[in-house]
Amino acid sequence: MFVIGTAGHVDHGKSLLVEALTGIDPDRLREEKARGMTIDLGFAWLTLPSGRSVSIVDVPGHERFIKNMLAGAGGVDLALLVVAADDGVMPQTREHLAILDLLGVSRGVVALTKRDLVDADWLALIEADVAETLRGTTLEGSPIVACSPVTREGLDALLRALDAAIDGLPPKRDIGRPRLPIDRVFTIDGFGTVVTGTLIDGGLALGDEIEAMPGGLRGRIRGLQSHRDKVERALPGTRTAVNIAGIERDALRRGMVLATPGQVRPTDVIDVRLRAVEALPHALRHNMHVTFHCGADEANGQLRLLDTDGLRSGGEAWAQIKLDTAVAAMRGDRFVLRTPNDTVAGGVIVDAAPKRHRRHHAPTLDALAALLSDAPEDVLLDAITRAPMIERAALERLVTMPLGQLAAALDGLIDANSVRSFGSGAAARLAAAAFAEDVHRRGLDALSAYHGEHPLRTGAPVEELRSRLKIDAVALALLLETWSDARTSGTTVALASFVPAPSPEQQRVIDAYLAALRASPESPPVTAIDAELLAHLALSGMVIDTGDGIVFDAAAFASMRDRVRSHIEQHGSITLAQTRDLLGSTRRYAQSLLEHLDRLRVTRRVGEERVLR
Repeated sequence: MFVIGTAGHVDHGKSLLVEALTGIDPDRLREEKARGMTIDLGFAWLTLPSGRSVSIVDVPGHERFIKNMLAGAGGVDLALLVVAADDGVMPQTREHLAILDLLGVSRGVVALTKRDLVDADWLALIEADVAETLRGTTLEGSPIVACSPVTREGLDALLRALDAAIDGLPPKRDIGRPRLPIDRVFTIDGFGTVVTGTLIDGGLALGDEIEAMPGGLRGRIRGLQSHRDKVERALPGTRTAVNIAGIERDALRRGMVLATPGQVRPTDVIDVRLRAVEALPHALRHNMHVTFHCGADEANGQLRLLDTDGLRSGGEAWAQIKLDTAVAAMRGDRFVLRTPNDTVAGGVIVDAAPKRHRRHHAPTLDALAALLSDAPEDVLLDAITRAPMIERAALERLVTMPLGQLAAALDGLIDANSVRSFGSGAAARLAAAAFAEDVHRRGLDALSAYHGEHPLRTGAPVEELRSRLKIDAVALALLLETWSDARTSGTTVALASFVPAPSPEQQRVIDAYLAALRASPESPPVTAIDAELLAHLALSGMVIDTGDGIVFDAAAFASMRDRVRSHIEQHGSITLAQTRDLLGSTRRYAQSLLEHLDRLRVTRRVGEERVLR
């Protein structure tokens, strides 16, 4: 199903024309009926001569309500531009046309209303003026049909023109990720919260769990309607009313987006390809304040021009917009920028989760240009490059393409070794091959440097390596599984070829230390030595550290152990004093030796004596 959106100047008869075509008065507010002027969005539906059913969004034409017009223009497939034959093209005609052009609405029909109030010569002049006004816009060449809702002259021709225009529209995109930009919120007694909008990118079904963003409010669909008919499932492109269970009416507002949970992420920074309107009153400036309109939402923000200092009428530029409040916008969404009194620019979002960029930075501008590519492989590779070690589910949220197309393009990138997959299942991560190779190279360099700094340690702590590489722990673990030239043991990682060994300077210290121990084997000096060197000597079996600062040469310790054992075997036991005399040492060294033999389970203490275990 498709959506037709009206556009045009105030008092040119948009709402009257919609009512004449559909039998439905789109003005639903008491104030609208009292003033005879559309203030907010109105909705109707129509069956065309071909039998197709279409939705109609009627928008206000007064300049004071342009933000309401923008809230309804985002989901329009076909424009019905209304121009009164007695007035001709007016200021809001041009502004609405500029908005349609910025939003990429490429097909339309012009209705010249109030045909009954003008003669043929005047009508011909107005038709020529309208055709000239359309020149250079996306609606250039659109059919122009003169009609009168009052006399009903030309209405059949208008319906045929709308039918023919819809013939050229592409099928509605269904990528399995439904989004409903909310343009109306209300309650119905006995049913609760209801929201309406134009459904895009996927279908919604009764019982589906939904999430309202920004805000992350969770609920469930208890009812669906399209054109006041109850449906089990709403399809992309339909005007849809959703009865929600679990979310209060006051928690929702126009501009929020209803989606399946986890699909949409709010953002307050976006990268865009920007185009200024042709009738721009003043050049756009870097850091100027604007109002951002996307879908049914709006937010104030600051415009950061990335490749120019000013943008004049009709010009294009790369820009980043920093918003004051988050919006639920996605890559590929169209938007419009306004100042307090004018529509100034619009374009397409190329990245909905960017970092802050340097201005006039060629690599950044090249990367942004690549984002405009329509090739699925280019879109995926750029997304993966910009978000390395990304989870598959996160990638699916980041890019907007059918899941089948995404899977095929991703398989092609992996087969071509442009992208690598690490791990399996829900924890699997994807990385550009260049990134994976760069991390591998930097990881080996970091390990080599660590081994140079700490030649006696068995490896670098995994957490220290992760910090040096600036990636998360899960990503590092997945990468390490593929590194054949490194080995992981518990909480440390080392080069596969690395063997702990002292440096020449450390070896000189070790040699001097061992010589001092061996010079007085039973009563070695308590000499200060680096703890790491001592641990290396103990681990390699060259010394025995008995604690309390007493360290024996390993051969000397073995000799003393054997002498103590032999004494006990001959006499049944040995005392501390006997040990001291046996070794020709002091009480302190004898006690340290015996306590260590207890810990080694060579001896055990019985009263004041030691016996063999």
